[in-house]
Amino acid sequence: MVLTAVRGALGFLSRLPIGHDEAAWDAFRHTSAAFPLAGYVIGAFLAVPLLFPLPASIGAALFLVTVYGVTGINHIDGLADLGDAAVVHGAEKRRAVMKDTDVGVGALLAVSLLIAGLALAAVELVALPLGTIVAIVITAEVSAKLGMAGLAAFGSPAHEGLGSQLIEQTPRGFIIAVIVSIPAVALLWPPLVGIVTMSAGLLTTATVGQWSRSWLGGVSGDVFGAANELSRLVALHVGVVTWTLF
Repeated sequence: MVLTAVRGALGFLSRLPIGHDEAAWDAFRHTSAAFPLAGYVIGAFLAVPLLFPLPASIGAALFLVTVYGVTGINHIDGLADLGDAAVVHGAEKRRAVMKDTDVGVGALLAVSLLIAGLALAAVELVALPLGTIVAIVITAEVSAKLGMAGLAAFGSPAHEGLGSQLIEQTPRGFIIAVIVSIPAVALLWPPLVGIVTMSAGLLTTATVGQWSRSWLGGVSGDVFGAANELSRLVALHVGVVTWTLF
């Protein structure tokens, strides 16, 4: 059951060639732990381009290619939709804008800042020891996926759609997901670095969730995607800063 759920999670959260089927999707929708477990796998792939002895600019470019080559653009598309929604007034108008295929200024700004932030994070990461690079990237990815599990367990759907299908988790399932995520915290030393990195990602997701509740009336598929992108970005930067300080 768990392996099937993880396969479903990887099928939804990445472009890894693991196949897609209804059984895996259903198992994933009811297994919170599949989110962070998929985060370990995805994070390991994302760390690879940062391990080569290349100029920082080239490493950053390869990191960006790897991030969206492995995870696809569905999640960043969610961030773009939220960027457009943030610049209009009224929950109904915001939801309408998010369904619109046109790209507005809010979307362009949100995506541009994200890409710039990821590139800067990569430049910071390549200066660190190899083991620390892998640990921060994996911890950040697990944190982002654990945050998504939290949205699925505690959020309410803004409307019928992909997001509403994921919101069938339970608080008990989220506790299991938290337990599964503990090894990611232990990857970093001293332990405070891992705790702060994980917490930064979760706090980012909680902020996005609160914003979506107030501004959109609930959680949607776009909110899941935006939370994933922003949480990864914040956790990467916080991980680097915290490791450097401690």
